[in-house]
Amino acid sequence: MINESIPQEATCYTLPTIGEPAPEFKANTTQGEINFPQDYKGKWIIFFSHPADFTPVCTTEFMAFAKMQPEWDKINTQLVGLSIDGLSSHLAWLRTIAQEIRFAGYEGECFEFPLIEDLKMTVAKKYGMIQEKASDTKAVRAVFIIDPEGIIRAILYYPLTTGRNMEEIKRLVLALQKTDADKVSTPANWQPGDEVIVPAPSTCSAVKERLANPGELHCLSWFLCLKK
Repeated sequence: MINESIPQEATCYTLPTIGEPAPEFKANTTQGEINFPQDYKGKWIIFFSHPADFTPVCTTEFMAFAKMQPEWDKINTQLVGLSIDGLSSHLAWLRTIAQEIRFAGYEGECFEFPLIEDLKMTVAKKYGMIQEKASDTKAVRAVFIIDPEGIIRAILYYPLTTGRNMEEIKRLVLALQKTDADKVSTPANWQPGDEVIVPAPSTCSAVKERLANPGELHCLSWFLCLKK
């Protein structure tokens, strides 16, 4: 007899964190087998999951991702998708989208990025994409931004009901590329071309020097200075 007063053990899936190497795996995809993330070394990666094939929100997201393919190429970024479905389902769904669906001016989109088959949920569990309070049979809408060295730099999670904003995902990649290149930070609502935040001084003498000679800096306070 089960003692109902003793809590039953819950299934627990780990979630990779920012700054860690992206968990490695091999998988079959709509573009052939991939070795992740090694196959994309030197590129930024947007690794995203969706709940299931032949679902309305996912369909609009895939069309939006595909429409922006030239933009992803321009910023050296590779898309990789995943759902807990098989290759036959993936291929049938993508073909249906290309042949039948018209959405917000998107039509006949060609899907150049791989879509992972994950029927056993192996990859989804590695990345904490199965969240039982949302669903134990579908992956939530996760986005992992991975840098050219295979390090996780940002993580986004959306509920099953809410489609993602592709322009925000692109903005996030561009912000990370800017901070890496120029050793700066980006303020709220930053867009390419906007001012960036320079590191705060770390000594009293550096504070005095900055305030006395701000130069090209636009200082709101000693610790908050921006520049073009």
